[in-house]
Amino acid sequence: MKRKIIVEPDPILRKKCNPIEKVDDEIKKLMKDMLETMYDAPGIGLAAIQIGILKRLVVIDISKDEKKNPLFLVNPKIISQSKTTSVYEEGCLSLPGQFAEIERPSECLVKYIDLDGKEKELKADGLLATCIQHEVDHLNGILFIDYLSKLKKDMIIKKLVKHKKEIERIVV
Repeated sequence: MKRKIIVEPDPILRKKCNPIEKVDDEIKKLMKDMLETMYDAPGIGLAAIQIGILKRLVVIDISKDEKKNPLFLVNPKIISQSKTTSVYEEGCLSLPGQFAEIERPSECLVKYIDLDGKEKELKADGLLATCIQHEVDHLNGILFIDYLSKLKKDMIIKKLVKHKKEIERIVV
């Protein structure tokens, strides 16, 4: 079931998410809903908080081709990051139409629980490393615009507020 994506400046996006006790049917259904929502948007990553659920849960799929390769991360925790960095132009489903070049560690090691409730570790680099860091930030109430200057951040938020008001003004 497709869910509604929350857009900045909604205060829920600034909250910290709670750990998940166990991967049960409810969590599996939520992950499938999140995946459907992410593909429909379309995006390559989605954190549960972006659909208003304060749980430490992320879905990612950076595969460009038709063959989908989703990654389900329950309680993801970045345990190490490289000293070397890379820059990607990041966007976010909660900041529609807004993009900025963000510098992050080029590699990271993440510990998480998968769809089957098994503990895993994944060493990621490139786009996947950036995506994991971006989504884990969401779980901690951090958005990619928080890495920008105050001026750039304020300009983006102003645009989003204006866009939100225009959408709400549409009369049926």
